[in-house]
Amino acid sequence: RSISLFLGLHARSQLRDQPRTTRQDLVNDLKTAGTTVSKKTISNTLRCHGLKSCSACKVPLLKPAHVKARLKFANDHLDDPEEEWEKVILSDETKIELFCLKSTRHVWRKKKDEYNPKNTIPTVKHGGGNIILWGCFSAKGTRRPHCIEGRMDGAIYHEILANNLLPSVRALKMSLGWIFQHDNDPKHTARATKE
Repeated sequence: RSISLFLGLHARSQLRDQPRTTRQDLVNDLKTAGTTVSKKTISNTLRCHGLKSCSACKVPLLKPAHVKARLKFANDHLDDPEEEWEKVILSDETKIELFCLKSTRHVWRKKKDEYNPKNTIPTVKHGGGNIILWGCFSAKGTRRPHCIEGRMDGAIYHEILANNLLPSVRALKMSLGWIFQHDNDPKHTARATKE
């Protein structure tokens, strides 16, 4: 009973503040307090308090300015009618790692707290072999991704748009007055790209 009470307090305090606390950490805390328990007992007790050990979600590493800009964009367009979004075609690139070590970290969390920053692992794009894909989508669907050969620069991006964007717009049957949207990557904002 005292173990359950102790772990219950940890579930509401230490694990809330430090969800990467391991079962061994809790075993050691209890041992320091004069009580010996197994990791299995800790797991069972925490599960009774609605917590389970889960893999931390991987999310892009965002600076506070990025978070603020994304929130502003979302708030600015929160009440846009659905018809407005049907005119938008969006594109982006992604790097897919082919040969990299995928480390997994476990956190103690409740189901609803999956994307709480304390329960995620920020990711950056780096590592072993990879491919880069460009793709676009709209409310009307997606188009086949384009594999980018070599290192992407403004000239390659310009070529991708020239060879893929208009055919994609036609294939998706976008209405007149469609809007092309991409992020503020320097390749996207270069003068040649804008022209």
